[in-house]
Amino acid sequence: MDPPHRTNPHPTVAFNIPFVTKGDSRRVARKMDGARRKRIIYSYAVDWAITIILAAIFFALDNVTGFKRTFSLDDTSLRHPYTLHERVPPIALYMIAFVAPFTLQILINLITVQSWWDFHNSTLGLVLGLALTGAITQFTKITVGRPRPDVIARCIPIANSQDPVWGLSTAAICTQTDSHILEDGFRSFPSGHSSLSFAGLGFLSFYIAGKVHLFDERGHAPKAWLALTPLSGAALVAISRSMDYRHHWHDILIGSLLGLLMSFFAYRQYYPSLASTFSHKPYSPRIPHDDPVLPSHTIGAGNSRIPEARPNTSLPSHRDYRDSIDESFELTTAAGTVPNNERHDMKAVWSDNGPVARHEA
Repeated sequence: MDPPHRTNPHPTVAFNIPFVTKGDSRRVARKMDGARRKRIIYSYAVDWAITIILAAIFFALDNVTGFKRTFSLDDTSLRHPYTLHERVPPIALYMIAFVAPFTLQILINLITVQSWWDFHNSTLGLVLGLALTGAITQFTKITVGRPRPDVIARCIPIANSQDPVWGLSTAAICTQTDSHILEDGFRSFPSGHSSLSFAGLGFLSFYIAGKVHLFDERGHAPKAWLALTPLSGAALVAISRSMDYRHHWHDILIGSLLGLLMSFFAYRQYYPSLASTFSHKPYSPRIPHDDPVLPSHTIGAGNSRIPEARPNTSLPSHRDYRDSIDESFELTTAAGTVPNNERHDMKAVWSDNGPVARHEA
């Protein structure tokens, strides 16, 4: 008698996915035609235009007269000395927030994927994150009008000035002749140095994390330290604002979070999830291509673009958002473990430098 048939409680789901390997990339590569090149340029011209406009708004708002909140002359948190020479002056901030990440991203590109498209996406993402952060920071500064910790030293109040009975003082009591110093004294929230440094170096941190596959479910301390190093530089810039008595700790914290959030937002516009198998690659251009490319930004069960499982297997019935489909997606695992990415050779991963395809709904 034949033994009874037993159903494997942990079936293996296999997908037939048209991956492009390094050898395949040579076979399918072809010279881009002029029409497609123009369509790509026009498509991303909008991104660059909006980014440049946001950057222009950032610099233009610096010359706008903002709101000046009332304050108390007896508030000791506002009686710190005015620091003439900042530890991180504006020119140094621009070098740290933009020039350094831009330069390092080029070097990382040359070491890893060696892709012009990656250079474009990383530069556009970096500038977009900085422009968004700068515009939001400046707009908030001039509308909130929070006094800096050194505002009384900037103000130089009239001799023997006191707060009104049952009231607070205004900028009208100030005798400061330099309008810029006085105006800048009411732009404490949020910290621009903190937000911009975390926007620029934060983007670099995400860029490095994607290139080294930080979240490949294998746990590598050197990768973590490498990816977090730029954030430590941003933190030092932020801390210097407290040392110079330019900002309250609330301003620094919110500014840092704003910059980090905007950098992540900008990064995800042009790169897949950091947990993706293809995190080292940028998204492919918006203009569709006929060549087979790696899948990305796909929606789970119910979407016709997802490869179907073999017969007698099943997928979860709910719609599952995935940034990519692994090369071998196994439901069968060892006890107490979860599936992980089995590709360990980073040079082999980086050499497959084709962009990741966007899902076109």
